[in-house]
Amino acid sequence: MLHAALGRVTSGISPAALALAWVDWSLHLAQSPGKWARLCDKALRKAGRFGDYAARAAVGQVARCIEPLPQDRRFDGEAWQRWPFNVIQQGFLLNQQWWHNVTTGIGGVAPHHEQVVAFVARQLLDMMSPVNFIATNPEVLQATAQQGGMNFAKGMGYLADDCWRMLTDCPPAGAEDFVPGRQVAVTPGRVVLRNRLMELIQYAPATPDVHAEPVLIVPAWIMKYYILDLSPRNSLVNYLVGRGHTVFMISWHNPGEEDRDLGMDDYLRQGVLAALDAVNAIVPDRRVHAVGYCLGGTLLAIAAAYLAGRRDERLRSLTLFAAQTDFTEAGELSLFIDDSELNFLEDIMWRQGYLQTRQMAGAFQLLRSNDLVWSRIVNDYLLGQRPPMNDLMAWNADATRMPYRMHSEYLRRLFLKNDLFEGRYHIDGRPVALADIRAPLFVVATETDHVAPWKSVYKINLVADADVTFVLTSGGHNAGIVSEPGHRGRHFRLARRTDGDRYLAPDEWVAATPARDGSWWPAWVDWLEAGSTGRTAPPAPGAAGYALLEPAPGRYVLER
Repeated sequence: MLHAALGRVTSGISPAALALAWVDWSLHLAQSPGKWARLCDKALRKAGRFGDYAARAAVGQVARCIEPLPQDRRFDGEAWQRWPFNVIQQGFLLNQQWWHNVTTGIGGVAPHHEQVVAFVARQLLDMMSPVNFIATNPEVLQATAQQGGMNFAKGMGYLADDCWRMLTDCPPAGAEDFVPGRQVAVTPGRVVLRNRLMELIQYAPATPDVHAEPVLIVPAWIMKYYILDLSPRNSLVNYLVGRGHTVFMISWHNPGEEDRDLGMDDYLRQGVLAALDAVNAIVPDRRVHAVGYCLGGTLLAIAAAYLAGRRDERLRSLTLFAAQTDFTEAGELSLFIDDSELNFLEDIMWRQGYLQTRQMAGAFQLLRSNDLVWSRIVNDYLLGQRPPMNDLMAWNADATRMPYRMHSEYLRRLFLKNDLFEGRYHIDGRPVALADIRAPLFVVATETDHVAPWKSVYKINLVADADVTFVLTSGGHNAGIVSEPGHRGRHFRLARRTDGDRYLAPDEWVAATPARDGSWWPAWVDWLEAGSTGRTAPPAPGAAGYALLEPAPGRYVLER
């Protein structure tokens, strides 16, 4: 109960975990005189560089003394290149670089603790960035002069509206224009199965005949399924149906307190396996192209390994979108996962029966605080410029909860212990092995993914004995997957590795695989169709034991 109460104040972050990391770092730093000497030397040299730059910048345009990191666009604007703001931003970047040196490279510090301390330091520095303050942000000063301060009036209006919506648990402004079944998730279909955990949607055919093998999509239960069925122009489901595929989609139930004891086995049996049984009944005597996204892809990999171990060959192929099977390099999300943090989190979930959407969203926002927190505050409240809501933003605000037992099992068995990749994940008392999977794999990773880093996704090549077609596409965890044909600025790399081919390390793979312009969707669907056995008449919706229920998008996607 104490941890649950503390969690409301700390947004679910364990104070003990932070304290352990700080003590480990500070004690080792205190007894590292060589590190102190190097830091003093760096500070003096940076002060000299800054002083020289400031003196020359005062009398004319000069080259920067430090460049921002490639992903840091805070100071790209022309106003930041003029005096005195060029001096301010260069001083901040030099200071940021020095603090990175302070928090890293200290002998004896546990790698996890070093990452936590460096992450916290970066969050504090991002908070104190000159971008976030009126007096040191030239773009805010310029907008204030041009608008006579009306930017602040608009910003206060946005702030008041956001506070009201947060207190009343309402979605963000504009999300009401993207309702599932009206503006998004509009591909025609029917719910053909509903159980305690999910609904299964069968989409209506859009072509006179269809490919013989159906497609079953397993989205993550941390998100509503319609990320893959947004507006008709960027709907992956609509694209598949238009290419002549029979598509089935799982729509997960949004759990409440009564679902606290649902576990990973429940999601496997009442989710993936129940859906697969339904697809086999509706499209009999055909193997299935199975597709999993994010956590849904991890669960699908577990299901595929489980079926393969039982010599069940119902899967024709396996496609994984931004889905990890190894969690040893799970990126900055692993900063929130250690024994102390999980114990704290489990106590919070024990009290309420689930992990709240706001707690999950907060962790993800911290991973990209510049883009998702501070830039939004500056744009909305200081500049008075709020971008219009779009379908992807509305979907992102429509999150789901996580049951207490399932979330605890997932984090401990996969993230913390890495049981799946290392062969210790048990179903029915027997371990499942990814190496048992023989169905060909199509694996998609995204270049700037903070949730499932692409090098972590790439590790499927280390255990898969099947053919693996690996794709690395531009974009992040969501935008890289929702990458419809015609989307400007997209590119991807694709290469196939057959059983027996030499393994290439991730950076070697990138160097050896040329980039292609455009969307990866056509390449994937071509791959699916190459593994199909021809075309046939579309199957009728539903089957014996699988009655037609309400039209898509069904009932569960509307749960809040």
